[in-house]
Amino acid sequence: MGAKTVNKLAVQGASLHYEIAGSGPVLLLIAGDAADAGVYSGIVGQLAAEYTVVTYDPRGNSRSRYDGDATDESVVQSAADALAVLDAVAGDEPADVFGSGSGAITGLELITRHPDRVRMLVAHEPPCTEVLADAADARAFFEEVRSTYHEDGLTAADVVYMMGTGMDGDAMPPMVDLLPEYRELAERMQANAANFYEHKLLPYTRYVPDLDALRRVADRVVPAAGMESYARLTGRPIDVIADHLGWPVVMFPGGHGGYSSHPAPFATHLSQLLKAL
Repeated sequence: MGAKTVNKLAVQGASLHYEIAGSGPVLLLIAGDAADAGVYSGIVGQLAAEYTVVTYDPRGNSRSRYDGDATDESVVQSAADALAVLDAVAGDEPADVFGSGSGAITGLELITRHPDRVRMLVAHEPPCTEVLADAADARAFFEEVRSTYHEDGLTAADVVYMMGTGMDGDAMPPMVDLLPEYRELAERMQANAANFYEHKLLPYTRYVPDLDALRRVADRVVPAAGMESYARLTGRPIDVIADHLGWPVVMFPGGHGGYSSHPAPFATHLSQLLKAL
């Protein structure tokens, strides 16, 4: 893998931190929730042997600062940010895109609005729970998480969120037990949590994908989930989307964060999948 380059990109209302590694076809990895580019550090090295791998901190997260005060997330703006990063790196060439969590929602909106710019989208567990039959229950749960954050603080909100999404078993070890580079990432993500609960959680989970538009590009959308998490709240929506697309869900190693817990097999699976398509 060649040297990683770190860049800044001015977009409407924010400045985006993005990183490039490797050479070859462009592969954009979109982080979700309170995460940033570093959440994909375990798979970038392997993928960079074959791809120009591009990662970035979503606006409001870590090193991608708002120009002014924080504002509620707009999925349309989030997709515009992803497109701006692609423009900066790939010009007008279509690129492969992988997104996980709310990063997968950004990817769905990106291919809906700019289908000519995405060669293939792998949408890994987008938590767009409005497509579920029990959407009202999911909506109430996420509102409870946000209320808990307001009334009882971050730690309490984390507990409700992790338990309600079934991700309580995915919690990271204590900070003191982490390697320095992972501790730095964990501290950055922890610092993003308040903004996530306040400004991102509800806009993303209330996102309603345009299923008719996605059906028109169904040959370029790969519905994906983790082997250990597809039955959980954040894994279930992609099953509904897959039914509309007429494709089975492709299973990846691990759970919702399988790219961190099982990096080598996850990267291999993603690379082989993109090549096969």
